[in-house]
Amino acid sequence: QVQLVESGGGLVQAGGSLRLSCAASGLTFSTYSMGWFRQVPGKDREFVAGISRSGGSTRYADSVKGRFTISRDNAKNTVYLQMNSLKPEDTAVYYCAAAYFSGADVVVTTLRTYNYWGQGTQVTVSS
Repeated sequence: QVQLVESGGGLVQAGGSLRLSCAASGLTFSTYSMGWFRQVPGKDREFVAGISRSGGSTRYADSVKGRFTISRDNAKNTVYLQMNSLKPEDTAVYYCAAAYFSGADVVVTTLRTYNYWGQGTQVTVSS
């Protein structure tokens, strides 16, 4: 049974930092491209950041570029999202997701391509 468990969310003031973690189990982690998405009530879930299977390639939404950093540790089956210079508009539930790729070492940005999702962790940035 595949499980993705996020942690590290919370309440932070604008300008502060948080580090999200997502621990994966029940899958061969190194064969999955990983991503972070976020969602606010009434809006679609949106791509935040993605990382390829090896960790060699990353992509970011324009809204977080230069402030957020995605990384992974394949030995620990964990993907991270370091969030700096947080803004109130970053407030959302953050989800990690896994997309199976047996071939190319690519970053996946499309929501529907992801096979597995975590339960989400709330991030609230106060002004």
